[in-house]
Amino acid sequence: MLNQDRHIAVWNNCLQIIANNIDQRKFDTWFKPIRPVKLEGSRLTVEVPSDFFRDYIETWFMDLLKATLRRAIGADAQLFYTIPVVRNQEPMFLNASNGPVPENNPVSIPTYQASGNPSPFIYPGYARVKISSRLKAEYCFANLVEGDCNKMGVSAGESISLAPGKTPFNPLFLFGGPGLGKTHIAQAIGIDIKERFQDKVVLYVTGNEFKTQYMDAVKNNRIVDFIAFYQRIDVLIVDDIHELVGKGSQDAFFNVFNHLHQNGKQLIFTSDRAPVDLQNFEERLMSRFKWGLSVELSRPDFKTRLEMLRSRAMREGVPLSEDVLNFLANRINTNFRELEGSLTSLVAYATLGHREITLDLAESVTGKIVGETETQVNMDLIVKTVCEYFNITRDMLLSKTRKRQIVQARQIAMYECRNLISNCSLSTIGSELGGKDHATVLHACSTVQDLMSTDKLFRQWVQDIENMMLVTVEA
Repeated sequence: MLNQDRHIAVWNNCLQIIANNIDQRKFDTWFKPIRPVKLEGSRLTVEVPSDFFRDYIETWFMDLLKATLRRAIGADAQLFYTIPVVRNQEPMFLNASNGPVPENNPVSIPTYQASGNPSPFIYPGYARVKISSRLKAEYCFANLVEGDCNKMGVSAGESISLAPGKTPFNPLFLFGGPGLGKTHIAQAIGIDIKERFQDKVVLYVTGNEFKTQYMDAVKNNRIVDFIAFYQRIDVLIVDDIHELVGKGSQDAFFNVFNHLHQNGKQLIFTSDRAPVDLQNFEERLMSRFKWGLSVELSRPDFKTRLEMLRSRAMREGVPLSEDVLNFLANRINTNFRELEGSLTSLVAYATLGHREITLDLAESVTGKIVGETETQVNMDLIVKTVCEYFNITRDMLLSKTRKRQIVQARQIAMYECRNLISNCSLSTIGSELGGKDHATVLHACSTVQDLMSTDKLFRQWVQDIENMMLVTVEA
């Protein structure tokens, strides 16, 4: 046997072992498509169809893989993956585990007796504690698609990463609806800080977790230790801060906030609503949320959705046609989370069913996710709703008048057609809405997106119109 063919023989040996331990259907689906690439010492590299494929076999077959590799190669066996080239991109090489976020260094935290407040004349003991940052490596800036919907948040986050605690953006308060990338941006900041300043202690926690930890501390008479722990953090990220309800937990958080802010530590919060709209929060805490920068994340526009899908497909190693990408970007127009979910489902259907990802398959899969509600939104409904909202006639909307109100109403109608109607081209929208060309429609969509991010009243107009259409569709 030639030495260059050794990797093939070793992998075939692994396949025989695996085939004897799982049923034939699973073996055909998940192991037959894998191709051995090379064997260097005890390091075996195999090619898998996509990153989704890699995730699945690691989730469900990792114990079997480890045992098989040790048996075929030895105790120090290592497994690496490569994913096929997508378009003209270089192949991606991935270790069997994602690259970890740098760990926090152990810190000394003062500890007190469990008998209430310590005497000022007694020095506390110190405990060496290693604090997990709880950051996920995939939530890095490199995996974040920037668009008009999140540009301000990303820019502020990158500035914070260069000088945590020393910018005017402290605290940074990110708010918006579900699935718009608040958690991703917040964690990306933490990851970037850990990579630049490995001595800093970064912690990600949810508002509900902070509240639960506080209640446990009270129950066990360890509230002083609880406060001391949080005062040792350099970068505190609290996700879903709106869940931090309860006077006791808010009092504790108020003390933590003051200590960290006064000592130049970085604070980052996310919420589903603006600071002013938080309910059941003490005024003194709400005022502190407004000290730094509050950034609203909005729904991604078509261009950003398309780029996000293209980027994610490339990371998954899945070749998607422009027709499929455009269809998904048009069909799923709510948030990033649903976009990712639709793409993951599409890849899963194609992989498990050994099918090519076509427009027909995409329509079938997304129909199961989105349902039929979206398909009921058509150009007539959009035009009718816009005209009713602005109290104008259809003829006025489609006329060539340059009156500001009519122009803005027409631009909003174009924007909604672009974002809510599947497979509706710019030329079609322009033709139906006053005989405009595709460049005019593109300009209108860009103008609406800009105004939504800078003009609160204009943003409310768009939201009201969308809510009116939703009520009509559901009726």
